Amino acid sequence: MRTLQQLRTAVPKHIGLILDGNRRFARRLMMKPWQGHEWGAKKVESVLEWCKELNIHEVTLYCFSIENFHSRPKDEFDYLMNLFFKEFTNLKNDEKLERDQVRITFIGRIWLFPKRIQEVMQELMEKTRNNDKYIINFAMAYGGKAEIVDAAKKIAQQVKEGKIEISAINEDMFSKHLYISSEPQLIIRTGGEKRTSNFLNYQAAYAEWMYVEKMWPEFEKEDFIQCLEEYKNRQRRFGA
Repeated sequence: MRTLQQLRTAVPKHIGLILDGNRRFARRLMMKPWQGHEWGAKKVESVLEWCKELNIHEVTLYCFSIENFHSRPKDEFDYLMNLFFKEFTNLKNDEKLERDQVRITFIGRIWLFPKRIQEVMQELMEKTRNNDKYIINFAMAYGGKAEIVDAAKKIAQQVKEGKIEISAINEDMFSKHLYISSEPQLIIRTGGEKRTSNFLNYQAAYAEWMYVEKMWPEFEKEDFIQCLEEYKNRQRRFGA
């Protein structure tokens, strides 16, 4: 296995993570299913520290899909809203954001969240918008198809207003109207499921995907490094 210093020179610039398995992990411990999200939140903190240690510039975390607004029981939904508010408030007050030059963004239809959560999201983005060493994107009320639809609507409106000529629309322009234009080189999904689940559909066209059997709260540093090792050993092909 490579040393951390060797890995730092070979890591992807942008990694996506699908945080799957919190509820199944909780059931295994005989807890309420949604209590696993507390464990999952702690694991996010650890993973972000690993990314910083390995000099990974950008991380996108799939935290809450649009479908989750309708698929979660009310008790679990309320629990998650309180957890999001607590975690994002704590993050807003974390001095490490400025010290480490971390920019926080929220991607998705965040206007669907309760007002207090929208407010703390906006405060976090405003506070960190000039930081550029590390970027953390929280995908919240997110769906890859919805993102593409929203981008198409923005472009259509600009065409209608005469700001864009139809002939000027190309892949580069389209990507600039997405929630984020940065493309992940590697996406890791925990929890044993082998689906893309509507995550970064446009940006991940050429990403390497890895599926880990462990539930998200069980995901450890050695698992992360193993994924990076495998990524380094893969021969990436574009269009083949």
